[in-house]
Amino acid sequence: MKVTLIMGLISLIFFAAFVGLFVLIVRALLKYIKSKDVRHEKSETRKSLGEALKQHRSSCKMTQEFVAEAIGVSRQAVSKWESGASDPSTSNLIALAKLFNISAENLLKEVKQPD
Repeated sequence: MKVTLIMGLISLIFFAAFVGLFVLIVRALLKYIKSKDVRHEKSETRKSLGEALKQHRSSCKMTQEFVAEAIGVSRQAVSKWESGASDPSTSNLIALAKLFNISAENLLKEVKQPD
C-alpha cells in the first residue's frame, strides 16, 4: 500500500514536471514567433553599405541610371557601390543621402560594422 502510494506520488511529480516543462517550451516558442517583426527589423538594419544604398534606391523607385545622372557618376559606379565592389567617396555618399532624402549619418547607421 505504501509503495503504491509512493509510486503514485513520484509519477505525479514527474507528470507535473513534464507539464511544466511543456508549458515553458510553448511560452518560449510563442515569444519567438511574436518577435518575428523585431528579428526582421534587426536583420534589415544589419546590412552592407551596398545593400543599404540599393534598398533606399529601390524604395525611392529610382534606377541606377537616374541615381548616377543625379549625382554625376557613371551607372557602373552605382552598380559597383551596390554590389560592394567599391565604396562611394564621402562627397558621393553625402549626395546619395540627400538624393534619398535621409542624412548621411542615418544611412551609415544602417550599415553593419565589420567584426
